[in-house]
Amino acid sequence: MGLIHIDLELINGGDLVLARRGKLREDEVRKLNVTALVDSGAYMLAINENIQQQLGLEKIEERLAELADGTTRTYDVVGPIEIRIPHRRCMVDAMVLPGDTEVLLGAIPMEDMDLVIDPKAQRVMVNPSMPYISKKPLK
Repeated sequence: MGLIHIDLELINGGDLVLARRGKLREDEVRKLNVTALVDSGAYMLAINENIQQQLGLEKIEERLAELADGTTRTYDVVGPIEIRIPHRRCMVDAMVLPGDTEVLLGAIPMEDMDLVIDPKAQRVMVNPSMPYISKKPLK
């Protein structure tokens, strides 16, 4: 399987709340379109410092992350961020990777938006059995 990318709209979740309350105009909500690497081995959304700055996201905490080479590092966690694709959205926090590192879309937001990976076509898509609304188990 090759590398799979997806186009996302990332939105400052705090700005969205203020806009819904009428304290911020819709055109003042900070948004950014990005292309992310689909990484089912990662749990969270991972953004870079440039995206954090452009969206004005505040640090919530620090977390340890185990990298692919087995090393462990501490990264800032920021949020909330709303992720949007056609027919799907979710609200998440994100780890901040240094510099201009590639955005990673991890398993938690993919599961939350009910996305599936099609390795043959090398793409990620909404669950074809529920194309217009995501379905979640509550058992």
